[in-house]
Amino acid sequence: MAYWLFKAVVSPLLRFFFRVRVEGLEHIPADSAAILASNHVSFSDSIFLPMVLRRRVTFVAKAEYFDDPKTAWFFRAMGQIPIRREGGSASSGALAAANEVLQSGGLFGIYPEGTRSPDGRLYKGHTGVARLALNCGVPVLPVAMIGTREAQPIGQVMPRLFMPITVRIGKPLRFDRLAGRADDPKALRQITDEVMFDLRALSGQDYVDRYAKRKADDGPETAQIASLPVIDDRPLVAAG
Repeated sequence: MAYWLFKAVVSPLLRFFFRVRVEGLEHIPADSAAILASNHVSFSDSIFLPMVLRRRVTFVAKAEYFDDPKTAWFFRAMGQIPIRREGGSASSGALAAANEVLQSGGLFGIYPEGTRSPDGRLYKGHTGVARLALNCGVPVLPVAMIGTREAQPIGQVMPRLFMPITVRIGKPLRFDRLAGRADDPKALRQITDEVMFDLRALSGQDYVDRYAKRKADDGPETAQIASLPVIDDRPLVAAG
């Protein structure tokens, strides 16, 4: 209920204060499961992406954010799932949460880069998106966020208003040909690279063939508010 109330209030405000354009809505399935794999250039990606779609999009976030009253309201309103690190690796917990969302026919959002781009370029993707796609047998929709970095660069708390924002959704990628190979590193890398190739084409970003690292001057307060962990082939990391 909180998610839809938050969406009902925030979505019109976003469209009033920003020049929002959404392309490729026809690629979003009406009622079946899919993974939305997005580039990540700004904290506001995590607001614009779910708020401009008709369907609910679920991410996962560290449970500590739900324990802190200063951030709990935001993560609950945004429909995030709390993940605790106790009793197994965080990545296993995130994978289980994602499986539940997808098996119920939902949309699950993920940032394959694992953190916000420090310079606006597109960085090498981690293979969690591929493992999830193969385990659940669902398509991956690449989503390019364009203009959010200019509206709210890393370290800037308040976004610049009336900036053009484009959410560009690509055609679904299906990997039935690689079914049963969720534990094959070569298959996981192949799928991930295909997703990143499409993201590059959609976003127009320059590609960097190495993993992104969070900038040292990205202050802890901004990083805490902006953190949206992603599923990966390593322990769960906060998308900084």
